[in-house]
Amino acid sequence: MAANAERKEHPISMRLPEADIAMIDRAAGLRGRSRTDFVREAAVRAAEDVLMENRLIRMSANGFTEFMAILSAPATVVPEMVELIKRPAPWEPGYVPRG
Repeated sequence: MAANAERKEHPISMRLPEADIAMIDRAAGLRGRSRTDFVREAAVRAAEDVLMENRLIRMSANGFTEFMAILSAPATVVPEMVELIKRPAPWEPGYVPRG
């Protein structure tokens, strides 16, 4: 084993109020995860969301014209979506479980 092996993991330390720790621990327990795994997953997911929101999209002038034409076109009715929206929600009167 090399004496100067490169470390693959890096520690992060945070100071959090007790109430935050309790909530994180409860949520992690509900997911069957450790606090570390739960916080790491949540932080990575949040970072991915931010990066995707700020991603630059490049396209040709012709591609942009086609893209804008599609966005400007009238919406197409999707019968399945109309039916879904008309169904009562589980907390509303008239709800019938589907299955």
